Amino acid sequence: MITAVVNFDLPHDMTLEGAAERFRSTAPKYRDVDGLVRKHYLFSAELHKGGGAYMFETMDQAKALFDDVWRERIKSVYGTEPSITFFETPVVVDNVSGEIIS
Repeated sequence: MITAVVNFDLPHDMTLEGAAERFRSTAPKYRDVDGLVRKHYLFSAELHKGGGAYMFETMDQAKALFDDVWRERIKSVYGTEPSITFFETPVVVDNVSGEIIS
């Protein structure tokens, strides 16, 4: 599994409610992304940052999502380039399903 952590700057006046509204509007776009297991939207009022933590089945699937079109959409919506860090995810603790996935 691969976890991709995306961060981008948010306007200083962005509230949690405003961010959540914006995030909800984009959530349906991620429903059928090939290999995407889960996406968590992220917000920090203190750091004026938004982003996401994405879990993918493979690195190729992760990199396929974050193409130039995706990056340009983030830049046009939030006015800043996103940063993306990829991590191998060797172990996952899933307390909802009661599993440890390795």
